[in-house]
Amino acid sequence: MLPTSPRSRRRALAGIFAAIVAGGLVAAQSRINGELAVELHDSTLAAFISFGSGLVILTLIVPFVPTARAGFRTLRTEVASKRLPWWYLSGGAFGAFFVLTQGLAATALGVALFTVAVVASQTISSAVIDRVGIGSLQKRPVTVLRVAASALAVGAVIFTGLADLRLDGPFLLVFLPLTAGFGIGWQQAINGHVRHVTRSPLTATYVNFVVGTTVLAIAAISYGFAGGWQHDFPTDPTLYVGGAIGVIFIAVAAVLVPITGVLFFALGSIAGQLIGALALEIFLPTDSDGVAPTTVIGVVLTLIAVAIASLSSQRPPKTPQPK
Repeated sequence: MLPTSPRSRRRALAGIFAAIVAGGLVAAQSRINGELAVELHDSTLAAFISFGSGLVILTLIVPFVPTARAGFRTLRTEVASKRLPWWYLSGGAFGAFFVLTQGLAATALGVALFTVAVVASQTISSAVIDRVGIGSLQKRPVTVLRVAASALAVGAVIFTGLADLRLDGPFLLVFLPLTAGFGIGWQQAINGHVRHVTRSPLTATYVNFVVGTTVLAIAAISYGFAGGWQHDFPTDPTLYVGGAIGVIFIAVAAVLVPITGVLFFALGSIAGQLIGALALEIFLPTDSDGVAPTTVIGVVLTLIAVAIASLSSQRPPKTPQPK
């Protein structure tokens, strides 16, 4: 492999660390939102509360950040002139669809199969998006290292959930998490482009939460009319911090994706989610079964996949040889 500069190595390491930390936060968010859904007996309302609280936080912050205000002015100009097509603002809808899919399919399919389907389609879609490029995102060629890293990451997730892998519902439901996983890659790509255009991760994050909260509000209201409005809201304040965690994750993704590519960020965040899930099982277990060895091995395999992907990202572009 050709040598790389110290700056390139530091940049790659910083990207790995940030993506893994962001993924770890997602594991905590999943636990929090899951417990909120159990308390409310309504996963759709729990998702709306999570997205909505994130939107409230951003609404309180954005007016006081000059770069965010400038980002919205730029966004309005770019959309009005049609240089930025409106569908680049739809990232939050894909995030909302993923959350709704959790409630619709995760229980029926089993969490393990749901997770494997999401990770597999997210990894494939991320690699495809990197290859074709979207908006301002740099095209990244398909290499042996990137394919190997992707396959290893999917294999690690399968291995981690092997003991619980089962099909509890109709097989056609698998298409829901497959579609949701594809949407996650698309969400990160278009949010990254909006961040690039506006030069403000807060602007891209705010748009994401406005759209996602709107979609979930419609879903929650529809479900309320169908199933009733009787809910006992829990008093534990920690159950309402999922939105704050989501704000951090979306902002980090919007910053990193244009730099690292969609696949690299996806692999790092997947590793972080497994590490976060492992840490939660060790320090805040939900049962007395202990940590499964497959979980530890899965974490190690995923970290190896991230390391392989980082080697690919550090390869400098080939230069033509003098004749």
